[in-house]
Amino acid sequence: MHLKTYKNGEHVLVAACDEEVLGKTLKYGNTTVEINRAFYGGELVSEEELQKVLEGATTANLFGEKTIKCAIKCGLVDPDSVIMIDCIPHAQVFRV
Repeated sequence: MHLKTYKNGEHVLVAACDEEVLGKTLKYGNTTVEINRAFYGGELVSEEELQKVLEGATTANLFGEKTIKCAIKCGLVDPDSVIMIDCIPHAQVFRV
């Protein structure tokens, strides 16, 4: 899985996706969603490494089966909140 972390003060944004969806453009109605290499294409990490980073995230933007399963496993994402965009699972997390 690819992981990129952005920090701004106390806020931590995690962008993560499965390797096979990186660089894809997805269609959602009249909208396209790009899983952009510049935004998501950070380091390749294991499930354990992603879980550790997600625990400290205040915001997360996640794409792909493995990435979403990891976020569900660590309790960050409710399975009912996952949406499908062009057959790719997607979730966003905002902690307040």
